[in-house]
Amino acid sequence: MAMFNKNGTATPEGKSAPGGEGALSIIAAGMTVTGDIETNGVVKIEGTVVGSILGARQVLLGRQGEIKGDVNAREVVLGGRVQGNVRASERVEIQATSIVNGDIVAKSIVVVEGGKINGAVRMDEAADARQPELVKSPPVAVVR
Repeated sequence: MAMFNKNGTATPEGKSAPGGEGALSIIAAGMTVTGDIETNGVVKIEGTVVGSILGARQVLLGRQGEIKGDVNAREVVLGGRVQGNVRASERVEIQATSIVNGDIVAKSIVVVEGGKINGAVRMDEAADARQPELVKSPPVAVVR
């Protein structure tokens, strides 16, 4: 399936037009998207996403919006509900109407009074939204 830029020219699926930083994608209120979303643009969510959002420049979650999955982006502004981990290479903003049930990793974070986080928060200069954190298992010793 091809995507089209504002000139009507087809671009490869999930990619922006040459020289562009990606498009604006809107998930409207009352709409549910099931599956992962991968983009280098801006995603505005007023409805529901059941799946992860990967590689976005910016994710904007409206007050009535909901994400049931992980969010990996450069900048994340949350006004609704997230059930998953949030990882931002730059900034996360938790607005007063937001509830995050998951861990947050970001270079900087803003939490407005009333915003709720049920998980761990780590501010990491090296946070990279493109690379999920690797879980390292401790070495195993075999005793005979």
